[in-house]
Amino acid sequence: MRALPLLCALLALAGCGQAERLSRIGRAPDMSPVTNPTEDPRWRPVTMPMPQPREAPPMANSLWRPGSSTFLRDQRAAQVGDLITILVEIQDTAQLQNRTQRSRNGSESMGVPNLFGLETRPRRLLPSGADPANLINTSGVGSSDGNGTVRRNEQIMLRLAATVTQSLPNGNMVVAGRQEVRVNNELRELSVQGIVRTQDIGSDNTVRHDRLAEARIAYGGRGTLSDIQQPRLGQQLLDILSPF
Repeated sequence: MRALPLLCALLALAGCGQAERLSRIGRAPDMSPVTNPTEDPRWRPVTMPMPQPREAPPMANSLWRPGSSTFLRDQRAAQVGDLITILVEIQDTAQLQNRTQRSRNGSESMGVPNLFGLETRPRRLLPSGADPANLINTSGVGSSDGNGTVRRNEQIMLRLAATVTQSLPNGNMVVAGRQEVRVNNELRELSVQGIVRTQDIGSDNTVRHDRLAEARIAYGGRGTLSDIQQPRLGQQLLDILSPF
């Protein structure tokens, strides 16, 4: 009976997902509204180790402004609310192959064929039909063979504009950006989050994804094709609950 509430809860969650799919029959998926990333209930401010604060040296009678790449105004993102373009170029290739083999054979035997003529006396203590010359005889065979192969080839090349959501005390900035593209009835979603140094921002206000610390990059979608690629709810439930 304890499994009944769990089953009801799973069916309720499945019903919510099916209701969302039924609500958009005959039309394309709705795009998400443009919102402030910091107003997302899942958003949390980032806390990182910071160096000790240092006083800026005096810059009397100087035209140079700290942090600028030229004497003119720096167009790169520098404060909360500024935009920055993130270049996502992922080309990941991996190939792993492992094989493990193990085999073991063992046998043991023990008996008392001759013992000063006393070998016949233990017959009175042994079960009927026992032979003192072959009292114990054991054998064991064990073997295992494991083979695993992993092949992966991924390539993603995208450009995404992100917003500076937080400025850390040491000058690093927290950026977050989302992008949605709908083609027919398929909606593609891209989201990027991370921490960037101002020194890594190019003069064209772009930064590569491999310059982001604590980077979180997600690329997926939802729509007609994505729904077909998902296993049936019953199959997913069996995959979770089946022990075989």
